[in-house]
Parts: sequence; structure tokens; C-alpha cells
Amino acid sequence: MKQRIIKVHPADNVLVALADLQPGEEVEYKGNSYKVLEFIPAKHKFAIADIPQGGEIIMYGVLVGKAQSPIPVGGLLSTGNVVHAANSFLTGSSHTDWHKPDVSKWQSQTFNGYHREDGSVGTANYWLVVPMVFCENRNIEVLQEALVKPLGYGRKKTYEIKAQQLITMIKAGGEINEVLYTEIDGDTAQATGNKLFPNVDGIKFLSHTGGCGGTRQDSTTLCGLLAGYITHPNVAGATVLSLGCQNAEVKTLQEEISKRSPNFNKPLYILDQQKTGKEADLMELAIRQTLAGLMQANTNVRKPAPLSKLVIGLECGGSDGFSGISANPAIGYTSDLLVTLGGSVILAEFPELCGVEQNLIDRCLDKNKAERFASLVSSYSQRAEEAGSGFYMNPSPGNIKDGLITDAIKSAGAAKKGGTSPVADVLDYPEKVTKPGLNLLCTPGNDVESTTAEVGSGANIVLFTTGLGTPTGNPIAPVVKIATNTTLFNRMSDIIDINTGTIVEGDETIEQAGERILDYVIKVAGGEIEVSAVRHGQDDFIPWKRGVSL
Repeated sequence: MKQRIIKVHPADNVLVALADLQPGEEVEYKGNSYKVLEFIPAKHKFAIADIPQGGEIIMYGVLVGKAQSPIPVGGLLSTGNVVHAANSFLTGSSHTDWHKPDVSKWQSQTFNGYHREDGSVGTANYWLVVPMVFCENRNIEVLQEALVKPLGYGRKKTYEIKAQQLITMIKAGGEINEVLYTEIDGDTAQATGNKLFPNVDGIKFLSHTGGCGGTRQDSTTLCGLLAGYITHPNVAGATVLSLGCQNAEVKTLQEEISKRSPNFNKPLYILDQQKTGKEADLMELAIRQTLAGLMQANTNVRKPAPLSKLVIGLECGGSDGFSGISANPAIGYTSDLLVTLGGSVILAEFPELCGVEQNLIDRCLDKNKAERFASLVSSYSQRAEEAGSGFYMNPSPGNIKDGLITDAIKSAGAAKKGGTSPVADVLDYPEKVTKPGLNLLCTPGNDVESTTAEVGSGANIVLFTTGLGTPTGNPIAPVVKIATNTTLFNRMSDIIDINTGTIVEGDETIEQAGERILDYVIKVAGGEIEVSAVRHGQDDFIPWKRGVSL
């Protein structure tokens, strides 16, 4: 650890501890010396000027809280002496000039992707099996059991191997202590056999709990999300199971598909159980049609595509006090590189943009986009307040434990994922990305709901930063997991792909890490690297009901 403290922005009146600081310890930053008055855990903040009761706390150059009681120089910021506060925001100003990074290294570089007739390019090639309503989930499970392993897409799980060894031990008369403490072998997840369709990455089953029994708005929105997945560049075609009487009607799904792809021509098989009759007839027809679709999907092979065909989702989950210092700014620089190359990036999680709205409004390319962003944020925040849970309640217990004690502190760091480029478009869930550049997408801060939404809007890869660790993945898009600190990277190396703790330790700049991440993304997009979430079969899929979810 080369650094012990860091100041994120010149205007800040707090410093961040990069290592545990002991009471009485003196630290120096750019010629100024500060005496720590109490234990400051790594990732937490302490005052570098006396802050009176009601005084403003500035971090990332913005208001992130106010003091509930006086905080002296060297005093720890905590939930006991700090309350959430953020600046209000207004539309009308615009500052869209920005310094584009040098992209000459990648200007002529390509990735090998799956080209679709609408001009989009996939980083993978999947077949989908989709239920229109939760009543069809059992049939989805039956199809999954019938198709996945026989087609060579199953994986022998490490834990199945280990469990079998322990079961064998019990059968042989092993004692409890033997079962608890005997070392056992077991490889990581591995393919069970050769794939019948080598150019198809897998069959994915999007089980969910929606489609009926809720509001019509929820059902229509679900149809839009499913349409986003069916028309997604990483998808070759789909089998859709409908019960026949649900709110999420097939005609609504077809309308939503047409909105996103007017000339849609992928293989799409829609089966209605109530019209078909017997379950056996439904299952046989679904299997026949799915296999026929897979035969078509297998004819598509990877071919070179420009980097402008990449659409990157930007996500964070299990954030810590280093998230806004290392991983988030690093993928922010990756975002700027990709935007300069003509690609698209998606910044979502609107509850986690609380306090930085003005910066994003000022970066919108026109007034209409600025006003739409302000309107979406305001109405979402109002719904949260009416439900008794404002945006200020967004930090989780894990976030708070790691120093993200107000929503504005968390948000200011989270927004760094979006880099510095102008805002090209503002989208409401589950609209599709149609413009290159930085897109703002209204989603909850919930990791899986937001990741599900970004992919539904067209992200063909997701960059996911984490400081505490999370296995989150997606059925059809690779989710690249990026650690904010080296300790996490080493401790959870089985589910983390990239380490940016090098920034905290002073071994790498934000720009160098961002460039390294882009190089990694290009390999993932071309199928050269299988990320951890894909290897573990982490297929998280949660549609957002437009109630209050933070």
C-alpha cells in the first residue's frame, strides 16, 4: 500500500482512508498534516476542516451530506453525525464540450461477433425459451431438463462432484467428523459433453413471476422487456410459451417486438397451451420447433465487427468506499474510450444518481433530453417518498459499513461509471438504445433488476463493479465483474474477473486501468474469454415492476 489517504476532488473537505488509521496518527496530504482523532477504518472518511452542526460536507466536489453535530478536523464521518443532503437541480444549462481520449490504438481494431440482419452485432449466440406468464414456468423447467444436457450445454458442477464424494463416504460408514473435516477433491464447473450446435452458446430460459395478476402496466412493460431480449443481438431466436388468458398478451409482445425491430425476421415460435390442449402435445411441439430453430441459429458464425457495434451496460453492486475511487472511474474512462470509437454505453440506477443530477443535466445534448431526465428522476423520487422510502434510504447495510453513509456519497461515486462524455439520449424502462454515446436508462438501483434492464435495452456486455463481492450475471450477456480492491479480488477470485485495486495502491492510473478493461472487453466480445458469471451459469433475470424499487 503506497498511499494511506486520498482526496477525490480539490473542493472536498474530507479525505478517504485507504488503510486503517489509528487514533492519534498523523497523516500528510500535499503538504498539509492532519491528526486523526479516532479510529478511521479503511474506505471511511474524516474531516480536514472543522464542520459545524448543519455544515456542508463536500466530496467529489458536490454536496453529499450535512453535519448533524460538529465534526472536528480528524473526526470520523458516520451515520451518527452525518445526514444525507444533495443540491437541487435545474434544466436550461448545457456544457457538452468534453476532452475526447486518444483512441488511435483501437481505431482499426475489431471483435469477432454474430452479425444480425438489422445491422446489430452480438457478442454471443443464444436461443431463448420465454414464458409469457408465471403459469408456464413449470413447462419451461421441463423443456430445460429435456434439452440442456442432451444438447451438450450442461455443466458438471464442482459442488455435485464434492457432494457425491461425501455421500460415498457416508455410505461406506463414515463418521460425522469425517464428513465435516475430510478434504475432498473437486474441479471447477466443466462442460458435460460436446455441443450438438457448436455455433450456439446455449439455450436460456427466462422464468419470471409476472404476466398476470398485477397491473396492466406491469404486463405491458414485461412484454417490452421480453421483446428487448428476443430482438437482442446476442439472441438468434426464441420459443415463447403462452397459457392463453394472461394479461401479458401475445399481441402485445408482437407489438413491442415491432417497435424495436420493424423488419424482425428471426425464428420465433409462439405456442398457446390452451389452444394446443394436452401438455404432452405442447411439449413435443416446443421441442421440435426449438430444435429446428437451433439448426438455423447454428448457421451463424463469428465475423469481424467494428468496436462501434459494442453496447456496454455500466453497473455496480455490493459497492464499498473504494468503488468511486478505483473501479467506477476506471470503467468511466473505458466508457469515454468506447463513445469516442462510436459505441454506446448505458448508465442506469436512477436512485444512485441522487445528488449528481445537475452534472448529468448539464451534459445532455439538448433541452428535451435534460427535461426528460429531470422528469423521470423527480417522478421516481416522488413515488419513493410516497411509499415511505426516499432515495436517501438507498445505501444498504453493507454500503454503510464500508463508508457509503449517505445516498449522495454513494451516488457521486456511482455516477463516475458514466465517464465525462455528453448524454446522447435518455430512456425510460424498458426502451431500446438507438443512439451511439452515453445513454441514461431509468432503472432501480437493485443490481439484478438494473442489469436485466440494461441488457433488455441492448447491452451486449455489462461491466459490473463491486467492492464487497457479488456473483450477479445475466442469461444472454457476459457480465464482467470488476473488483475495487485487491483484497476482494484475491478472496473471491472465482467470481471476479478484473482487479482495479491497483489504482488504490498507486500501481496504476485510472486511465491505464480503463484501457486495460477495454482490451479485456474486446476479447470477451470476440468469444476469446469466458467470464466468471458465464462459467458458473449465473443467469439472473428479474423484471422490474414499476412500483418502488430502490
